[in-house]
Amino acid sequence: MREIVNGRFHNSLSKNNLPMNHQPVEGFSKLTKQGKIDWLVNEYLEGNTDYQNILNQYWNENADLQKLHDEFSENTISNFYMPYGIAPNFLIDGKLLALPMAVEESSVVAAAAKAAKFWIDKGGFKTTIINTKKLGHTHFIIDVESHKLQHFFNFKLKKKLFEATESITANMRNRGGGILEIKLVDKSAEMPNYYQLKASFDTVDSMGANFINSCLEQFGKTLKEQISFEESFTQEEKDSLQVVMNILSNFTPDCIVRAEVSCKIEDLKDDSGISNEEFARKFKQAVTIAEIEPFRATTHNKGIMNGVDAVVIATGNDFRATEACAHAYAARDGKYSSLTHCTTDNGIFRFWIDLPISVGVVGGLTNLHPLVKFSLALLGKPSAQELMSILAVSGLAQNFGALRSLVTTGIQKGHMKMHLFNILNQMGATEEEKQHFVTYFKDKTVTHHEVINEFNRLRAQ
Repeated sequence: MREIVNGRFHNSLSKNNLPMNHQPVEGFSKLTKQGKIDWLVNEYLEGNTDYQNILNQYWNENADLQKLHDEFSENTISNFYMPYGIAPNFLIDGKLLALPMAVEESSVVAAAAKAAKFWIDKGGFKTTIINTKKLGHTHFIIDVESHKLQHFFNFKLKKKLFEATESITANMRNRGGGILEIKLVDKSAEMPNYYQLKASFDTVDSMGANFINSCLEQFGKTLKEQISFEESFTQEEKDSLQVVMNILSNFTPDCIVRAEVSCKIEDLKDDSGISNEEFARKFKQAVTIAEIEPFRATTHNKGIMNGVDAVVIATGNDFRATEACAHAYAARDGKYSSLTHCTTDNGIFRFWIDLPISVGVVGGLTNLHPLVKFSLALLGKPSAQELMSILAVSGLAQNFGALRSLVTTGIQKGHMKMHLFNILNQMGATEEEKQHFVTYFKDKTVTHHEVINEFNRLRAQ
């Protein structure tokens, strides 16, 4: 039941303080897929079969492929599709690539492709892998004097940590990776008795989350064991140990790639009607504003991640980790700032990004999802480092395209043309009517109001 209280609807509560219009379900995960759908539609959607048909419509007719998708996640009831597009003509470190992009936002693929075409005759994109180090921590509490704990770590614990994880790291070491370093970090000034075992890893071509977390969990066990044996600690000190958690960090400031473009200012040749010199000056000003103004930097970096995430998703990697790391890196100096930078010194235009990013080309979905396998094959089966470079380039290209529009024609001219079909589809336009609108807006800026006016005029005829 819903009650009106002070002019507003409120759900009545049962005696156990749960809303009476819905009841919790037991064993939802054990229901069949159809059973889950039936329960949701009946419980939340008033039995409307239209919603049931929507969910059923997106099941894959290939039963084996659908079973594969079902097992990627939990309580799967359908598939959520996104457009899968291609941005061609990316010249990256001398290789010509077509980038796969899974993204729903209008203009992202088009902007990336346009930027790639702009730079293809100017040397393309150059990349440098600065480092590939990934991090993880064992977080623990212990009431021991810091110097005493440090001595124990240096002369006993550190060696034991490497020994205890040898079986876990064997395969990774055979591929050229493994644990690079382990440090004891004293954080007791910020939280009483708080310390970390901070480890750095090289996971080669895998993203390495499971590998890192397995090592860290063993660190936690070994820490407990070794402290229980340590004769220099009192029993009270031993009893004060609490291993809080063992977990990788998605902030990887030492796993970083640089992508850049450069050319003589006289070769910029923008077709917007402004001079090359003015274009370079305004472009640099736009980047500088993003470097100093967090409100602009947030939107600026969001545009970068439009390009990065689209390729991350298409290659079966974790875009949430990518986003978290990039934004943490953008704020590493205590103020949120631009991920890209620009100079126009000595007649040379230079634009670059330093992107911290941790991705893999083995493990996870890379050997399972058919489109992920296609994406990696399309990119020439890159190594993890090569994929890092491709992702940085995609972000840089996206940012170049956005800034190029912002400082010349404005962002809406191109964006709204890409959005035009979304508006027309919502209005039920025919294919013939869509072609009319493409011609109609060829030399005009698309606005929602103008689309409606012209649509009504066309239909009235």
